Amino acid sequence: MECNTSELCDMFAENIDVVDPVFSSFGARLSYSGEVTTVKCFEDRGLVDKILATNGLGKVLLIDGGGSLRRAILDADSVQLAIENDWEGIICFGALRDIDLLEEMDIGIHALGAIPVSAESREIGDLDIAVNFGGVTFLPEDFVYADSTGIVLSGEALDVD
Repeated sequence: MECNTSELCDMFAENIDVVDPVFSSFGARLSYSGEVTTVKCFEDRGLVDKILATNGLGKVLLIDGGGSLRRAILDADSVQLAIENDWEGIICFGALRDIDLLEEMDIGIHALGAIPVSAESREIGDLDIAVNFGGVTFLPEDFVYADSTGIVLSGEALDVD
């Protein structure tokens, strides 16, 4: 679903949190939204790939990578897996790589930055827990809305029709 975060802020100011503007957009889809699924991992992409291999219809994956820019938690293979499993988008508090490929892929992606070095794949981390970054606490089953302007979070789905 397309969304306009500026309009959401005007319409639902009392019901949303605005994520600090620390992210850049990398995917071809400039606007996306969905129910939050969380993963917390530090310089390890194993759990990210594992969850992206599951059905993501109507969902956005929130990755708390500890803000590390030393290892890429996402790459084109991970994102292709997300597309094949119908994920709406990915927000990564960490780094990614293959950005030239990612900008052609039909999915929303926000991340802190890019680096060519891949993270390990040991499946170390936690799934479906509260994560905090960008001045906001994300809970599984919250709803996130993102576009080129920013990212907003709501405890419930917003009626934008």
